[in-house]
Amino acid sequence: MLKEIVSISGKPGLFKLISKGKNIFIAESLIDQKRIPVYSRDKVVSLGDITMYSNNEEGDVRLAQIFQAIKQKENGELISVSPSISIEELRAYFSQVFPDFDRDRVYPSDIKKVMNWYNLMVKCGLTEFEEGEENREPRTESRDEEKQEPRTEMERIKSRDEENQEPRTEMEKTESRDEENREEETEKEEENNNNED
Repeated sequence: MLKEIVSISGKPGLFKLISKGKNIFIAESLIDQKRIPVYSRDKVVSLGDITMYSNNEEGDVRLAQIFQAIKQKENGELISVSPSISIEELRAYFSQVFPDFDRDRVYPSDIKKVMNWYNLMVKCGLTEFEEGEENREPRTESRDEEKQEPRTEMERIKSRDEENQEPRTEMEKTESRDEENREEETEKEEENNNNED
């Protein structure tokens, strides 16, 4: 769902993508529900593409995961503290939902923005932050495809041999038949020679 929610440089709040054309799309403000045209020259960032710096070895963390952690902490309600609290209080709160955030590269202004975005989305009833079931379907299909493959080396060799045995074109079929006929003729000649001896 976060893929459809965007931040537009120079415009307050967040916007939901409504429709998209070749060089323009229409976005609806989550603040006042007004629709505006957005052009290719505008700087637009999808919330689904945003990550935050982390000290964790696994790398940066998606914004969706942070939103989900805040949702669990606040039981789906608005954030219990104001974004206007002191810098130390901001960091203390954020460390509860994102313990490994990089304190050198994640600025207080970033934390405030995340908190304001979260509150705005909750007010609009947009609280499904995790990926939907449809995003996991390709992985299921991939597993099914893997099951169809031969599972042992012997089966793979047998499979390749069966494919190689069948001529794939009409020309190859003709050549194959001619070769079989020549072999039969050679065998007959050898038999005749043996009989004469």
